[in-house]
Amino acid sequence: MAEIPLHYLSAVELGRRLREKRLSSVELTRLYLERLEAIGRSLNAVAELTPELALAQARQADKELAEGRIRSPLHGVPYGAKDLLATKNIPTRWGSPAHKDQVFDYDATVIRKLQEAGAVLVAKLSLIELAGGGGYDMPAASLDGPCRCPWNPNRWAGGSSSGSGAAVGAGLVGFALGTETWGSITVPAAFCGISGLRPTYGRVSRHGAMALCWTLDKIGPMARSAEDCGFILQAIAGPDPLDATCAPIGFRFRARPLVSRKSHPLRLGVLPHDTSKVPEVQKAFEEALAVFRKRNFHVAEASYPPDIPYNAATGLIVAAEGSAAFEELIRSERLQLLADPQQQAGLIAGLSVSAADYLRAQRVRKKAIEALNSLWERFDLLIAPTLLTVAPEIAKPLSASTEPWGGNGGPGNLAGWPSLSIPMGFGKENLPLGLEIIGPPGGEQTLLALGMTFQQETDWHRKHPPL
Repeated sequence: MAEIPLHYLSAVELGRRLREKRLSSVELTRLYLERLEAIGRSLNAVAELTPELALAQARQADKELAEGRIRSPLHGVPYGAKDLLATKNIPTRWGSPAHKDQVFDYDATVIRKLQEAGAVLVAKLSLIELAGGGGYDMPAASLDGPCRCPWNPNRWAGGSSSGSGAAVGAGLVGFALGTETWGSITVPAAFCGISGLRPTYGRVSRHGAMALCWTLDKIGPMARSAEDCGFILQAIAGPDPLDATCAPIGFRFRARPLVSRKSHPLRLGVLPHDTSKVPEVQKAFEEALAVFRKRNFHVAEASYPPDIPYNAATGLIVAAEGSAAFEELIRSERLQLLADPQQQAGLIAGLSVSAADYLRAQRVRKKAIEALNSLWERFDLLIAPTLLTVAPEIAKPLSASTEPWGGNGGPGNLAGWPSLSIPMGFGKENLPLGLEIIGPPGGEQTLLALGMTFQQETDWHRKHPPL
């Protein structure tokens, strides 16, 4: 097997080399800063580079590691943060032309926690403006321009955590932070051929993160492997007095694959998906199922409880809460600065959602959660293709896509379930495909362990674009 270039190594492996003093954090930080400038700019993945802060943090990491002080497995590893996370005295523009001069005087809790873990912030990464709160149809709906897929720059990196997906996929950072309300971690993870974890709602503090939808927003890791995601989650999870929705306990990651014994096999439920028009997705998914069967997992068909409008309820909640979050902007002339007219119209429309309709959607949500959680009586985890399509063309409206998108974002996000998207092969034009593993609330350890099992048996996560 060919040696993996340094910049494509996993965060876990980079941390190991730093602790073994085979590499310095300053050296690694300079490498990533150079790649962010040369490649990240061309992919429209960079919102802001942070060279002064990064090199200061890297020097501190090298000093501490030389003294034998190890803060975490991420100590000295450079990372990027989606540019809706507040960073003290560094622009945080939310991908929005209407917020291009915005600077905060504090760090988001996740930024502070990663600093305490010894990680090195090298960049703020691009996103769809306002994380797509009003709905959008153009990949170019961003202050930073359309974010390009590292496997093919004529394809889209996915939204709204576009820059985070592209930067990890292109080997521009050791790992990144993204956020998800409805697919914004799993979609770019699938398109860019990386591992992306959407944690359980409330697992990670959102203090200092742009609010899009208070009852749906999550912050999670985007990295090269499931193991990486586990250690990043360990660093950023846990209670926070500044976020009343945050869980009162932390997360301790146990980095070991999931073992299924013939005498008591773990149960995987296969969610329905129509791959009749995308045979390459079906082939890749069948090969993934074969891996799990080989490791003694019980694989059976599963389905969401019928007659519940999961997507409609989720969409209405996002529209109402998103427009409430941005009401001041919507009622100002600055709304016209947004890049996508459809986004402008969607934000305006969201203000007209009635309280009765919003409460009705929340009642549907309660019913949906009760029905969905019944699945965990029969299954330990659920699996499906993350999407039924590869990254779409960047120059076309997203609505112009002729292939089915598929996806499980509505039910899973509505219920607050964790989900992991990992690479499972390649589709048309040698573009990445994703495998989604979904778990019950608080089930990150199990789904990450299953991801590690799959990545022990396959090498899709070690593939990288020739950049």
